[in-house]
Amino acid sequence: MSKNVIIIGGGVAGLSSGIYGQLNGYDTEILEMHTLPGGQCTAWKRKGYTFDYCIHWLVGSSSGPFHDIWKETGALDEHTEIWDPDTYVTMRMPDGEDFIIYADIDRWEQYLVDMVPEDRKPIAKMCNDMRKMSSMQMFEDPAFRRSVLDYIRFMIKSGPAVRLFMKYGKMSLYDYFKKLDFQNEQLKKRLQGITAGMEDFSAVGFLFVLLWFSQKNAGYPIGGSMPFTMRMADKYKALGGTFTGKSRVEKILIDGDRAVGVRMADGTLKYADYIIGACDLHALMYDMLDGKYLTPKIKKAFAQWPLFKSIVQVSFGINRPIESEYHTYQVIAPGESIGNTTLTAAYGISNYNHDPEITPEGKCVMKLLFDSPFELWEDLKGEEYRAEKEKIASDATEKLEKLYPDVKGCVEVVDVATPLTDIRYTGVYRGAFEGFLPTSKNMTKTLSNTVKGLDNFYLAGQWLFPGGGLPPSAQSGKWLFQLITKKDKKKFRVS
Repeated sequence: MSKNVIIIGGGVAGLSSGIYGQLNGYDTEILEMHTLPGGQCTAWKRKGYTFDYCIHWLVGSSSGPFHDIWKETGALDEHTEIWDPDTYVTMRMPDGEDFIIYADIDRWEQYLVDMVPEDRKPIAKMCNDMRKMSSMQMFEDPAFRRSVLDYIRFMIKSGPAVRLFMKYGKMSLYDYFKKLDFQNEQLKKRLQGITAGMEDFSAVGFLFVLLWFSQKNAGYPIGGSMPFTMRMADKYKALGGTFTGKSRVEKILIDGDRAVGVRMADGTLKYADYIIGACDLHALMYDMLDGKYLTPKIKKAFAQWPLFKSIVQVSFGINRPIESEYHTYQVIAPGESIGNTTLTAAYGISNYNHDPEITPEGKCVMKLLFDSPFELWEDLKGEEYRAEKEKIASDATEKLEKLYPDVKGCVEVVDVATPLTDIRYTGVYRGAFEGFLPTSKNMTKTLSNTVKGLDNFYLAGQWLFPGGGLPPSAQSGKWLFQLITKKDKKKFRVS
């Protein structure tokens, strides 16, 4: 008889876990608090406009182990069109000038050298560091499936990247730029603008991002987040998996030292051979398990690792096409306000002209994103909450019209999604949409997918990997069932 598995959470990690579980002969049920699958990888419609909440770019869009996972889980199929932008982001500086970060490393290097020829050497050093990262070979399998020969191959192929990891693995991006010793003050300010608000962001993380873009392996799947997750959900259901929405798990049921089931918010009890927590890690460990199974590493992570700052997304439905030279602007505006939030660095504005599935013909979809400290939101409710959303809508519209004057008088819909919106639909801790921020201190660290002292219970999702995001979420589901099939002495399958 096949074993039963309960998966808590229907986001990308939960869907991935369910798909690999079904592929390997397990009977799985996903319990999701929302009505729809996808978690934070989602979108919604307002008056015919689609407002996307998640995917701006996707690592593994064209090749590598993450691409294999997207194919295996159905997230990308033969019909999925990928758009590769020319730019990563364009920064609109306070002086009104644009600072472009091109998606192609060679092009960006030439752009920077043309701008400040006196800094040719540090520019070349930075861009060469990015190129060296291309030697990094991503492991397809978790550590317990790797042989000594796998590690030898890894060291031979990844030598240049490994040496960079050793050199910069514990260095912040701010310190990395400082170490390069740029002489031009204008360029210094522009590069410091990248780190504003995230001064301890990992230098290695930044080098990898631009490498992925340059390799055209961080493209955007046309249609965005909702079709992406629905393809996964459809594959999961086609394999025989059960998705149960509007099902909030309240507690994990324990018998001795073994997880045996869950208690739902309505009191219903469900039992299974394995329980997988693919939801918010804080809620899982502190609430569903009453804080009784906290490992030292998880305690340390929540005590010492910084979280991604909560965000506000303001989406606009515009009743005419709006042309944009660059698809995404990062407007540097420290000290300016949107609602009650005083910006520490910038706000971003994106134009979805590149996605015909999201943008209605003859119209335009745009969105404005900004960090907003969770402390401003945690006690807001009722009329005070509604008033803050209205003020944000007004302020954000004003900023959009400043960057795109043609928008004025053409906005049909303004939709404000706050950190409390995110929490209401996903339960994410303190609105930290990507979990732990990757810093110079935790970039190379991970959390275990098992919990000491509790058998038949496993963890999946972005909280296990600083930096979060969709690729590690999906990979965690695959790696998890490689572990479970090993325990059950079964051969792991991907088809």
